[in-house]
Amino acid sequence: MTLPVLETERLSLFRLSERSPQDCEFTLRQLNEPSFLRNIGDRGVRTLEQARDYVFSRMVSSYRSHGYGLYGVRLKATGETIGSCGLIRRDALDAPDLGYALLPEFESCGYASEAAAGVLAHARAALGLHRILAITDPANAGSIRVLEKLGFRFEKLVRLPAEHTDLKLFVSDIEER
Repeated sequence: MTLPVLETERLSLFRLSERSPQDCEFTLRQLNEPSFLRNIGDRGVRTLEQARDYVFSRMVSSYRSHGYGLYGVRLKATGETIGSCGLIRRDALDAPDLGYALLPEFESCGYASEAAAGVLAHARAALGLHRILAITDPANAGSIRVLEKLGFRFEKLVRLPAEHTDLKLFVSDIEER
């Protein structure tokens, strides 16, 4: 089992690896959940090999390039991977943005807020980051509630390159909190 990057009361966040069959199986499932497809988008990952490539090109390369990325979220009590949460560096945004997604059976349990709060604390203490962004579909009320609970404030609508819809951009200047 991979060592955690950070832990919260109920969760352990860890670096995903393309060499882990469990991480690739989880990624394949998560990326094809109807809620992920609806709220985040279709990443075109349909096979375990594509999931392995996705983990390597998105997660592992981000850990290497930036020192952070999307982490797997594991329940401490059972060791089960229930989602992902972390920071994403996008060329179109002026700061890293917070991203999170849970498997449907683990939504509405406070896990997204708990994992995201842990990532924000880690960003401040370990990475020295002071400005964190978040983007979400305007129709994703659950994600907006999580961001507001964490102290993010809505700034404006943005459209990222290669996207066809506007997204809500939220800002957290975590140094101020």
